[in-house]
Amino acid sequence: MPGIGALYLLLFIGLVVAVLLVLLELTRLGYLIRATIPDRPRQRMFIASVSFLITFVGVRILVHRIVNHLGHLQWVVVRGVHIHHLVWGILILLLVGYGWLLDLGWSNSPTSIFFGRLMAVFYGVGAALTLDEFALWLSMEPDAYWTHEGRLSIDAVVIFGALLAVGAWGAPFFRALQRMWGKHVIDRRAIGRPGSPIHRGRWLRRRKVRRSPSHISR
Repeated sequence: MPGIGALYLLLFIGLVVAVLLVLLELTRLGYLIRATIPDRPRQRMFIASVSFLITFVGVRILVHRIVNHLGHLQWVVVRGVHIHHLVWGILILLLVGYGWLLDLGWSNSPTSIFFGRLMAVFYGVGAALTLDEFALWLSMEPDAYWTHEGRLSIDAVVIFGALLAVGAWGAPFFRALQRMWGKHVIDRRAIGRPGSPIHRGRWLRRRKVRRSPSHISR
């Protein structure tokens, strides 16, 4: 039976998928993504890039805590054999590929659109789990891994590349977000500026509220 490490890994993957789907489907941020990136292939690439970045950083944190014995996290062990998270990444990528062979997420129905986003999230998760242990692609030795210094440089390159992908595919979304933020800041400044129409309107409303009914009758 898989050890407690498998449970932690499944919980982490489930949390990443659930949070991203809730943000995409039920929040204003998700609506803004859909509105600013109407092209569905580009939208899927953006979602997969975000999912990849979050998963890769999260896995790096989990591995760091396990290696340094911080907390109760453990490796995934089945019958005494350490199952690298590379394996789980390959399984997820196989399932996503099979789903796309079945044309899941390619039609225009709401269900199909949801499955398309779900597949994009899982693709990013699977790719991150697989690429995090890229050293095992080249050597099947159980302890094959980069040195600490080399690992840090590779992590930096991968995270930087993921950030570039998020920025490239999500450029329209980030521009819209910047415009919204700028408008919000301008509106707040206008509200607080004496003499502005919004400021005068609020001052007049406060004067009307302060006038009592007895004062009006006289």
